[in-house]
Amino acid sequence: MGLYDRYVLPRVINCVCGLKPMARQREKVVPLARGQVLEIGLGSGLNLPFYDRSQVTGVIGIDPSAGMNRLAERAIRETDLSVELIPASAEDIPLEENSVDTVLVTYTLCTIPDADSALKQMHRVLKPDGQLIFCEHGAAPDASVRRWQDRLDRVWGVISGGCHLNRVIPDLIEAAGFRIRDVDTMYLPGWKPASFNYWGTAVTAG
Repeated sequence: MGLYDRYVLPRVINCVCGLKPMARQREKVVPLARGQVLEIGLGSGLNLPFYDRSQVTGVIGIDPSAGMNRLAERAIRETDLSVELIPASAEDIPLEENSVDTVLVTYTLCTIPDADSALKQMHRVLKPDGQLIFCEHGAAPDASVRRWQDRLDRVWGVISGGCHLNRVIPDLIEAAGFRIRDVDTMYLPGWKPASFNYWGTAVTAG
């Protein structure tokens, strides 16, 4: 891992993911979390201010990036939430089966190398009566935008830490064994290839 990935990229991601349109999306979904929460891709802790303190007992955040974890440590010190940060990948979540009430994933599925394995791990650790809350950007419905997403995906990933522009988020979630309970979509203000959002909740299909 080079200096760009270790020091520059985490701050770029923190800046971009902290923009107002994305903050408004976080405000829609994060308060839905209940009980013991597993946050996939804690990043710099941008979701922490939006949790409903009366509904959440604690947050376990996982993120494989040492650079992002360094940024998260300050946010954890400043929050009144009980937060445990675990440096780990989503493809190998170090938690017991059926151990969390909520899995929260925001603007993270785009960068996980093996999103299918990661979602199956989320399914494994989620309690039978728990919920997956998601908010992600991905494949756009408009053919002209989708063509640009497909053309730029490989180059975009190189400069953005492995981010994919064209993942079909609901399909990935359902393929891992979840049943989507509700989903909304829209373009956020900004560059269209990276601004089509999916957000909603899902439960274990069993």
